[in-house]
Amino acid sequence: MTKVLIYGVLGITYLGLALGYIPGLRMNRATIALVGSGFLIALGVLNLQEAWRAIDANTIVFLLSMMVVNANLAYAGFFRKALSLLLSLTRSPLGLLIALTFGSGILSAVFLNDTLALVFTPLTLSLAQALGLNPIPYLLAIAGATNIGSVATLSGNPQNILIGSFSGIAYLDFLGRLAPIAIAGLVVQVGLLWLLYPQVRSVKPCQVIPTNNQRIFKPLFRKSLVITTGLLITFAVGLPLAESALVAASLLLITRRIKPQRILQQVDWNLLVMFSGLFILTKATQKLNLLSPFTHAINSAASFLGVTVVLSNLISNVPAVLLLHPLISPGDTKSWLLLAVGSTLAGNLTLFGSVANLIVVEAAADLGYKLTFLEHLRFGIPITLCTLIISYWWIQ
Repeated sequence: MTKVLIYGVLGITYLGLALGYIPGLRMNRATIALVGSGFLIALGVLNLQEAWRAIDANTIVFLLSMMVVNANLAYAGFFRKALSLLLSLTRSPLGLLIALTFGSGILSAVFLNDTLALVFTPLTLSLAQALGLNPIPYLLAIAGATNIGSVATLSGNPQNILIGSFSGIAYLDFLGRLAPIAIAGLVVQVGLLWLLYPQVRSVKPCQVIPTNNQRIFKPLFRKSLVITTGLLITFAVGLPLAESALVAASLLLITRRIKPQRILQQVDWNLLVMFSGLFILTKATQKLNLLSPFTHAINSAASFLGVTVVLSNLISNVPAVLLLHPLISPGDTKSWLLLAVGSTLAGNLTLFGSVANLIVVEAAADLGYKLTFLEHLRFGIPITLCTLIISYWWIQ
């Protein structure tokens, strides 16, 4: 009877994580992961000490610290300034598409992709509306590019942060192996949107691009930029990621210019709680020896990539990485890279494949624009297949 309850809790928890809710209840992924973990502890699968030890401190600290860094940059006006600079380089529909694609992709490789999606979406919608352009291809460009670009670095998205913590791959080594995939993927994305949306093919300049007076808080801007640059240098020279990010976040929190609650309310506490719950769920799954079906299904690089993509779309990319990472030895660099590209690029397959996609959709809906599931799928299937084929060929 106890085993039935345990498997029932695990099944309902992972189903809830896949859907993002449990029908009839007001629960999100964070509360689902936390409640599922609580019941598994209560049922004796793990004790409280084992559950606590299952939570990876490096990942939680790194993620929290990067959120603090991103919040400071956003308040300082860095992302608005970056977008304005990108769009000052061109005035044609095709030029705007290229600028948004590569701008979003490059910035998401350095900063968390969800932050870029959150900041760029309303700015892009305002721009498209002012210029009389169809915003849908530009929204797809942001959603796709933030996912593709984030694959390049260990700090680009939450699942890569996990992989960096588990694998021990150096920041520059990871960048050197996966940056070419990101660049090729961004090029493919521009070509695909050019084929799907004839209106973006024009190279004729639009009206003068409206430039809103974006408020820049110069002291905070300078301080955030200097500390972030220093942080990137520490990544490049191989200093520990979590410790370096924590020091940078701590320096940014020493301030007379901005109230601490304004920064801390920008931290995605839901994501941190969800991560903690997922670590516990994964430990329970390992203890119950439920990973053996995946072990038998993974007998080649291609099958491992396929399982990663399927799982990432069934239960989301972060839970997929947590489930699959015990199957990879720390020195198996190729498998870690395949896990990174599979879990990240799979996010482009459907509208619900990544948090960045959902952020773009919700932000657009709030401003009166609807990006439908089928509209995204028309773009998502080919971009996902193309980028995964490129990734497999390159890593092999």
